[in-house]
Amino acid sequence: MPRLSAIRARALIKHKSDRQIRRFRNAAILLLFLLLIGATGCWSQKTPKPQPAPSGPQAVQTMDVAVYYVKSTADNMYLVREVHKVEKSEAVAGAALNELITGTPQTDGAYRVLPADTGVLGIKIEQGLATVDFSAEVLQANVGATGEALGIASIVNTLTEFPTVQKVQFTVDGRVENGLDWWGHVGLHDQPFERNLNSVYEPVIWATAPTPGQTVSSPVKIEGSAMIFEAMVNFRLKEAGGKVLAEGHTQASAGAPERGEFSAELAFTPAEAEEGQLEVFEISMKDGSEVNKVIIPLKLP
Repeated sequence: MPRLSAIRARALIKHKSDRQIRRFRNAAILLLFLLLIGATGCWSQKTPKPQPAPSGPQAVQTMDVAVYYVKSTADNMYLVREVHKVEKSEAVAGAALNELITGTPQTDGAYRVLPADTGVLGIKIEQGLATVDFSAEVLQANVGATGEALGIASIVNTLTEFPTVQKVQFTVDGRVENGLDWWGHVGLHDQPFERNLNSVYEPVIWATAPTPGQTVSSPVKIEGSAMIFEAMVNFRLKEAGGKVLAEGHTQASAGAPERGEFSAELAFTPAEAEEGQLEVFEISMKDGSEVNKVIIPLKLP
């Protein structure tokens, strides 16, 4: 009997030991499983999901620049002002000049005067004076006396669109002496040159404020240039549906045949629509119709 009891005791001890081992093994497996889940979760949080590759070309940001080209007719030669979209740049003056040199005129009969291979070697603006350094190719233009004066004015008017520039002078390959005779007629002896819009015949009216797409509030400021009889400029603000919110008129600083600047404010009541347009125009002295109209799309408050 004592021997049998000892055997049973050893069996009982072994059974308890095996059960403890199984419990320990199961707990270890469970702990390992939980650690694996935690590690997988951490990995998925740290690793960003792959993004689909962009399809199509990326949109290029643009900006508007005003440039002045020469136009010839059977009776006259003059400048036209055009607003072009160019790639956005911090060097806005250089971008405008490059567009003047290589851009495509939009007005029928308008053309570039500066040779297409002309390089802009540098632009320095100090105290309102812009000094433009051109490459020697600029001297290869072939124009008459009128074309030379208009070609110079096209550069000067393009640069003086920017409020930081009031006067413009030129150098060629870094030296004034290299370009004094310029294209052989007017020359650069009397530079610096100032802005002069009297030779700009097209468009008859343009607006510099507000700008297209701008969100306006009352009163909206209206600015621009006009070459019209008796210098009377009319304007009208409308909702997109056609409802007139306000209208008025102002006097430009000069009337045709000279070009004058105009500035006015137009108060209006809040609109129901979110979009509208400003119309700036001339009243024809011949038949009372609205002519030379400029339409500027706007956002309304």
